[in-house]
Amino acid sequence: MAITAADVNKLRQMTGAGMMDCKKALTENDGDFDKAVDYLRAQGQKLAAKRADRSANDGMVLAQSTADGKYAAIVLISSETDFVAKNADFQGFVKSVSDLSIANKPKSLDEAKAMKMSDGRTVEEHVTDLLGKIGEKIEFAQFECLEDAKVVAYNHHGNRLATIVSFSGDIPQDAANDVAMQAAAMAPVALDQASIPQDVIDRELEVARDQARQEGKGEDKIEMIAQGRLNKFFKESTLTNQEFIKDNKQTVAQYVKSKAGDTTITGFRRVMLGA
Repeated sequence: MAITAADVNKLRQMTGAGMMDCKKALTENDGDFDKAVDYLRAQGQKLAAKRADRSANDGMVLAQSTADGKYAAIVLISSETDFVAKNADFQGFVKSVSDLSIANKPKSLDEAKAMKMSDGRTVEEHVTDLLGKIGEKIEFAQFECLEDAKVVAYNHHGNRLATIVSFSGDIPQDAANDVAMQAAAMAPVALDQASIPQDVIDRELEVARDQARQEGKGEDKIEMIAQGRLNKFFKESTLTNQEFIKDNKQTVAQYVKSKAGDTTITGFRRVMLGA
């Protein structure tokens, strides 16, 4: 069967694959469009397997919250190069996955990958298709979500970093945004002291003891010095105890209290490309 330029263009419009790939798919399948589409998807799966060990440290991060402000999610879809990350089709795909997350409210990465897109196929299947179309490793690498009385989303310029923060009650939008930007700028490791795993605390204490000894401090002062440095770690590395970047005379928790009374921060997620 003769394959015409119109046939090739039609398949390209259907799949987004390159002209030569579309021509080969139609030729290999005697002009059958359904079989050609399946052929292109299979090629994408083969390419995915070949590129499984490649690094994909670029891409796009996007955070969104629902209209009622009670759920928010961050989607990170990675690529190998910045060139692909800036591709309109790639960015449009990330936006569509983010929109779908807001509509379906998945609770995990696996649930997000299994979401059905408009054609009835899963997000994960579409990621494989995109890999085959673009020709480099594409991966749905990370998904984070929070749900509470109030959740806010923040996207840093360039879509390489995003945060979401949840609150126990109502809080003015500008104040909630301030906290989300704080989480982006200051990269806390935990919400508060109670949220830090004991093994992390033990490691910080041991490092502080070793540093004190190397500085020649007496053994009778080692524990006091180590505890002081641990407290400094809590202050610098937990969101609620950090100095508020817009007013370092108060902590983030104190700022929230001044703006929202008894409302407290209940959680945050921070996602960054390459982190």
